[in-house]
Amino acid sequence: MNTLLFLGPIGTGEIIVLALAVLVLFGAKKIPELMKGVGKGIRGFKDGLKGIEDEINNPGEEEKKS
Repeated sequence: MNTLLFLGPIGTGEIIVLALAVLVLFGAKKIPELMKGVGKGIRGFKDGLKGIEDEINNPGEEEKKS
């Protein structure tokens, strides 16, 4: 299932064109920095979710630590 609601079916050709456009816009040296930032953002998001899950599963534990 390769469909997004706003884009319709996405094929290999479209993905290649998008990748080339990103390469042209940002340059080869800037892409690893962008991906590193995305990775840090995802890691922070997952850590936040884990904190919320821990808080829900153990509601009184945070108050005892303080």
